[in-house]
Amino acid sequence: MTRLVIDDEDAYAEIAARIVADLITQAVDARGRCAIALAGGSTPRPIYRVLANEDVPWHGVDVYFGDERAVGPDDPESNFSMSRAELLEPIAMPPERVHRMEGELDDLGRAARRYEVVLAPVLDLILLGMGKDGHIASLFPGGAALTERERRVVETEAPFEPRRRLTITPPVLEAARSVIVLVRGRGKAEKVARALEGELDPLLVPAQLVRDRRWILDAGAASELRERT
Repeated sequence: MTRLVIDDEDAYAEIAARIVADLITQAVDARGRCAIALAGGSTPRPIYRVLANEDVPWHGVDVYFGDERAVGPDDPESNFSMSRAELLEPIAMPPERVHRMEGELDDLGRAARRYEVVLAPVLDLILLGMGKDGHIASLFPGGAALTERERRVVETEAPFEPRRRLTITPPVLEAARSVIVLVRGRGKAEKVARALEGELDPLLVPAQLVRDRRWILDAGAASELRERT
């Protein structure tokens, strides 16, 4: 587990983007390609803006998503829509290398099965945010998806709107070569502490599924940790 606490709020996006860029470059150098799963939410947004201006071998990158809401690709609630606006369009990523979840389908079970066919067998890098309830991707406390061992993508439900979602499952997280959890804000400090230092129970705190991965925190998010590194 690696914890990086960035005390300079103005530098958070720049430092996180540089780390992401380095991991993408390492994957492309080592294997000729990088399969990355992007996250939605407010924390990744400024990181994507910075990343769009970094020196990254985008020619070797395939883009996937860790979760999606049951909305169309142009909906403001769509993780794909946000990622497209902040990163994919600015870098002119070819559409054939962007693999989005079909949140607009009425049958989300079918959408999940279709995405399992598309999703890379092993992701080189997964980016995750964390909600105030400790959820990651669309893996929510108490949700059945947390105990899924066979399926790689499933339909799930959030405790708030928009409720219907698609999400990757724990086996996808476990198989990934690298995972980065991006968290900002004092309002998430208690759940960060439980995720990284609390009694292990991912059914209550789903972020514990990735407690041994790399976490990039601001000072507020890290404020209740006993150890910052």
